[in-house]
Formats: sequence, C-alpha cells, structure tokens
Amino acid sequence: MNQPITLRQLRYVVAVADTRHFGRAATACHISQPSLSAQVQALEEMLGGPLFERSKRRIILTPLGEAIVARARRILAETQDLLLAARDQAAPLAGDFRLGVIPTLGPYLLPRLMQALRRTYPDLRLYLREDLTDRLVERLRRGELEAALLALPADDPKLESLAVFDEPFLLAVPTGHRLARANRVTPGDLSGEHLLLLEDGHCLRDQALEVCRSAARTETDTFGATSLSTLREMVAGRIGITLLPALACTAPTTADGDIAVRPFDAPVPSRRIGLVWRRGAARRGEIEMLAEFLRQHLPEGAVPIAREDAPDLSELAVGKAAAG
Repeated sequence: MNQPITLRQLRYVVAVADTRHFGRAATACHISQPSLSAQVQALEEMLGGPLFERSKRRIILTPLGEAIVARARRILAETQDLLLAARDQAAPLAGDFRLGVIPTLGPYLLPRLMQALRRTYPDLRLYLREDLTDRLVERLRRGELEAALLALPADDPKLESLAVFDEPFLLAVPTGHRLARANRVTPGDLSGEHLLLLEDGHCLRDQALEVCRSAARTETDTFGATSLSTLREMVAGRIGITLLPALACTAPTTADGDIAVRPFDAPVPSRRIGLVWRRGAARRGEIEMLAEFLRQHLPEGAVPIAREDAPDLSELAVGKAAAG
C-alpha cells in the first residue's frame, strides 16, 4: 500500500453503504459521481478487493466491504469527536449539536425549552432528529448524533446515559366514561377496558402494557396508532382508553373537549427520561450541561431528578461570556 487511506475516501464509502447508490452518495457528499466512484475504486485497489457488488438494480456490500464500512464509521466518529473536543475547550455548548428525541416526547417538551435554550447558549445550533428508539440508538452508535433523549434504561454497552426527569402517566378516557368520575385511578380499575396502543417500535407501547399488565383488553394484532395525537382522537371517538405521558396531556388538540384525563393513585406509574450518548464521546461535559439545563427548565408535569454533582449553569454561562 503505497498511498495512505484518506478520511474523504472513508466518507465516500460510508455514503455508498448508507444510500446503496453511487449517484445518491455523490449528491450527499456534494461531488460528482465519477469523482466519488474513482475514489472508491482507488480505495478498493489499496485494500486488494471489491467493497461493493455493483449491478444496475442495487449495490450490495461484500464481506470485505462490511468490515471496512464498520471500521470507517468508527474512524469517522473518532475524528469528529477529536474536533468537537477541541471546540468544547473553546466554548461549551456552542456550534452544531445533533440531538435525537423520541416522538412521544419531542413535540411536547422541546418547543417549551427552545427560547430559554437560545438565551442561555446563543452560539448553539441545535439540530433535532425525531425517530423511534431503535433507530436513534443506531445513529448514536454510528456517531450521527451527539446525544438522544430516550426513555431509560438504554441497555447497550456502547452507550452511556444520564437520568434527567420522571414523567408520570395519566389515564385518558372519553367524557362520560365511568372512570371520568374518579379523582384517581389504579391499574386494577382498567379491568375489561379496551386499551389503545401505539404501533410496534414505540417504547411507550411496551410501557403501557407493563403498567396495565392483564387488567385491560388490548388488540395488539389489529391496530396501532402512529402518534399520541391519534390515540387522543381515538379516545374521543369512544373506541377505547389509553395512557398518556404527562407532558402530552397539556398540549391542546381538537379532542380536548371529548376526553377526560385522570391521574393514577400511588405508586404513580411513570417513565424515566434521560440523555444517552456514545461511550467515550468527547462532548460528555456538554451533554451533562444540557441535562442540567433541562432539569432547571422542565415544564409542569415532569419531575426533575436531582444530581448533586451537576454543573452550576450560571457559573458556566459567566465563564463562557468572559472567554468570548
């Protein structure tokens, strides 16, 4: 191997692996397709074998390609961490920050925080990615996100997490329903009721099933809603009842006049929300700062989880201003 492998070549190979198309990969990398193809071919010659099986219909990774792409992702992620570590020393929580968030949380939490976040960290450019947990975890592993707001635990040895707050569950029933007259409910009160659920892939689906266990009837093989808003509309249509996270219950919808929301009796069922990131990531200090910011600015309904060694945001903000 007479020539060194370049980061540019690794980025091109990963782009082809992600898109399974040389043309789309070239567009994503902002270069011409012949230039990208030439760089990939040069890398294949250096490595002594093809990375892709090429045909008119599809691109398939060879065994060598699978191994090289996996290593390329790690190298590119480490390189990004190196750049971010240097930037973090200059100004914490500044520049681009890619944050993932699950769809049962993002629309109900983040809009209430963005104004305060911009005031506290005016140099931060926050890019949000809303997706299901499994896909966000995969993006974290690949270095495509700095962190993600997920329901804990995140059982992955390659990831670390920090609990931020607990979010209680509330019961949503149609107005006039027998449980609408109760001040508080228990999981046992749901006996015989039709529990509406989100579709497979949403962690909230499994959490709702765990809370209700065998008390309520579910039709797990028929219909699964794609969003909490859909669940609320179905409850308003008297199709069944559902569990909603507390923050989602304060967002106005057209169904509000047709549903009643009731709290659970102690012990109140809830989910724990935390920030998750790749183990060894360079921006861990910034992620901890973001976690503390969230704790201090949570809307009503969320219960912050105190952390004795959390950074003092006022001191950090003053220090940043002095550095600038």
